[in-house]
Amino acid sequence: MLQLIYLYVTRAIPKMSTFRSLSGISAYTGTFDKAELVHLLKRTLFGVRTVDFQNQSGKSLSAVVDNLLTAAAIPAPPINNYNDSSYTDAGVPAGQTWVNAPYTDGTADSRRATSLKSWWVGRMLAQQQTIEEKMVLFWHNHFSTQVSVIGDARYEYKHNALLRQYALGNFKQLVKQITLDPAMLRYLNGHQNVKISPNENYGRELQELFTIGKGPNSKYTEDDVKAAAKVLTGFNVNATAITSTFDATKHDVTNKQFSAFYNSKVITGKTGVAGATELDDMLDMIFGMQECALFICRKLYRFFVYYDIDAATEANVIAPLATIFRNNNYEIKPVLKALLTSDHFFDPVNKGCIIKSPIDLYVGVCRDFGIMFPAESDYVNAYYMWDYIRAQAATISQNIGDPPNVAGWPAYYLEPQYHELWINTDTLPKRNQFTDNMIAKGYTRNGKTIVIDPIAFTDTLPNPADPNALVADALAQLYVVNVSQQVKDFLKSILLSAQLADHYWSDAWFAYKSLPTDATNKKIVSTRLTAFYKYIMDLPEYQLS
Repeated sequence: MLQLIYLYVTRAIPKMSTFRSLSGISAYTGTFDKAELVHLLKRTLFGVRTVDFQNQSGKSLSAVVDNLLTAAAIPAPPINNYNDSSYTDAGVPAGQTWVNAPYTDGTADSRRATSLKSWWVGRMLAQQQTIEEKMVLFWHNHFSTQVSVIGDARYEYKHNALLRQYALGNFKQLVKQITLDPAMLRYLNGHQNVKISPNENYGRELQELFTIGKGPNSKYTEDDVKAAAKVLTGFNVNATAITSTFDATKHDVTNKQFSAFYNSKVITGKTGVAGATELDDMLDMIFGMQECALFICRKLYRFFVYYDIDAATEANVIAPLATIFRNNNYEIKPVLKALLTSDHFFDPVNKGCIIKSPIDLYVGVCRDFGIMFPAESDYVNAYYMWDYIRAQAATISQNIGDPPNVAGWPAYYLEPQYHELWINTDTLPKRNQFTDNMIAKGYTRNGKTIVIDPIAFTDTLPNPADPNALVADALAQLYVVNVSQQVKDFLKSILLSAQLADHYWSDAWFAYKSLPTDATNKKIVSTRLTAFYKYIMDLPEYQLS
């Protein structure tokens, strides 16, 4: 752990300047080679398959980012993979989706919730060359909800589908839809918000966590929270259709006075069904504040670049991005395009400076090495394997679908540590145990195994017979930071089995390739490669993105 923290901290120390970086969002014009491509793909995807490098190599930075910002096809919903000898979800046949089925009992809902989380990991593992899955996780953390609190997996599925629909869309529209989302109405008690007893939960979080934030210039008041709660009175949930409704008889029709922070705006109370449109008036007011765009751009920056936003970064990166955000009517793509093609994003100080989240690490291991999972048609075993990855990430503090609270995971917001919170004396050994296990025996259930095939992965690299090239190519694809010549020499010695001449590896590789069915030849190559990749994943550099 001390080695990792030392590596991390030394890379964050400013060089030759009071600030970490003076670069801004002007278009990057430097060399866009494999190292730059690796940096970009590692930040925007969960792990990077060899095919991802191959498909994007040779393209311009702008073309690669345009590809990354292309929305993916809407995935089929999660299904009933969970019927077994001890329980049957009577209303949902095996292999069919449960998302529109009636709620039956707690056992069914618990199994549906696991199905949802497993399915979600499956979507990450099957991620194409688009940033969308990373954005779904970003918005899930931003608009945090908990399956365990909501108590109905159908609500959480619709919430997840909403995040997917707007992942790369319009933020203002997303905020409105989140406000009306049945899962959020339940989670933050919006369905209990009525004129005779306004509930302030969502009105507070709408401003504090979702739009304005808690920055130094976020000066909304407690009275603004109370006024927002009154605007939002009358919304409820149709538990059969799982849709939001509006009851005009429970809506506060009085005028709502906001503070000087909002330019003393008064939202005129409306009667009947028109009362629901007060939400639009309030969102217009909130999105008219410059702090809204600044707050979201800071969160995007911390997720994709680095957690420390000093005065230079605020002036040179955050403020210009916020201007782009506002000028594009809060469309998300233009902001991401400007950030991901900027000088600042490719500044050396911003490479390898983020500690991978548990999901980023565990899903990333599977994608980095091309681990083969059961086909989706073998849905029982596919879901089992997806849930194994989910459950392992949960043991080191990231259980997707169930962040710890409405603010999301502390590693994304808690000063001053931020993502350093992912690493401690409990989680770092578990991270290494996971990667050690995946390169050794993997995980087996129902006679199916997910495991790294070191030979298959090596065969995807450009020149696996040359130990020098193999070391260089493996590190270039699996790391985003450089390592010492001493580390490279040691890795090479693993391939040579402590011999001195390069041909000891080349001979072993060619012998295997000429007769891959020979057990002895295969074991020699597999044993060396297993030790080789285990060492690579055990080094602190593999924890960094």
